[in-house]
Amino acid sequence: MNAVLRAVPPEEGTLKRFCTVAAEDLALLALLHDRELTPELLLSLWEHCYEDFLGISLRTQRGRQAEELFREGLTEIPASHSQEAMDQLAADYADIYLNHGIGASPCESVWLDDDHLTMQEPMFRVRAWYRSHGLAVEDWRRRTDDHLVHQLRFLAHLMTAEGPGEAALSDAARFLDEHLLHWIDAFAARVATRCATRFYAGLAMLTAAWLDEFRDLLAEILEQPRPTAEEIAERLNAASSAPVEVAGPYVPGTAPGW
Repeated sequence: MNAVLRAVPPEEGTLKRFCTVAAEDLALLALLHDRELTPELLLSLWEHCYEDFLGISLRTQRGRQAEELFREGLTEIPASHSQEAMDQLAADYADIYLNHGIGASPCESVWLDDDHLTMQEPMFRVRAWYRSHGLAVEDWRRRTDDHLVHQLRFLAHLMTAEGPGEAALSDAARFLDEHLLHWIDAFAARVATRCATRFYAGLAMLTAAWLDEFRDLLAEILEQPRPTAEEIAERLNAASSAPVEVAGPYVPGTAPGW
C-alpha cells in the first residue's frame, strides 16, 4: 500500500521520470475511485496525503482548491474510524459508484450518449483504444470499459508499459481529449454538489483538476497546443462514422487485462 501512496517529489528530471510520476498519481486516483475506504487505506492516506502527496504538483487555483477540499475531507473523518463515519463513507461510495443514487455515473456513455444510457458508442470507442494497445477489460459487464477507474489505469499503462516516447504521450493526450476530459468536469461537479462527504467531493474535484493540468503538461512536452472544442468535436464526429464493434461474450485470457 505504501508503495502506491508514497509521495514523489516534483523534481526536475528526465521524461522517464515524468512518466513514472504521472503513472503513480494515476494509480493512486484509480485506487481511490475503485473501492470503499477501509481503516487501513485511511491510515495510509493520513500518513501521506497532507503535504505534496501528488508527484505532479498542481499549479492552478482550481487544482490547489481541489487539493485543499480533499485534505479537508480526510481531516473530518474521525481517527477512531467510528462505525457511523465508515458507514457514511460507504453509503456515499455506493451512491456515486454503485447505485447511481446521486445521478453521477462514473461511466462515460451515460454522460455522452443522447439518452444517457450505459454501454453505448463511447464505451466501444474506449474499448478500441484498449485493444489497439493489446489490452482488454476482464469483465466489462460488471464494470464497463468506459468506467473512470479503467480509463485512469489505461493512462497509467501508457505512461509506463508504453515507454516515455512521443507516441505514448501523444496517445495519452488524444485519449484525454476524446474521452476523459470530455466528461470528467461534469462528473466532478455533480459529485461535489450532491455527495454527502467532503472526501468524495474532494476526490472528484481533485481528479478533474489533475487530469486537466496533466493535459497541459503533455501539451508543453509535445510542443503542441491543446485542440479547441471544435477540433475535438470534428475528430469525434469522424470517429462516429466508423463501424462500431458489437459486444461479444467475455472469454477469459483472450487479451491482457489490468
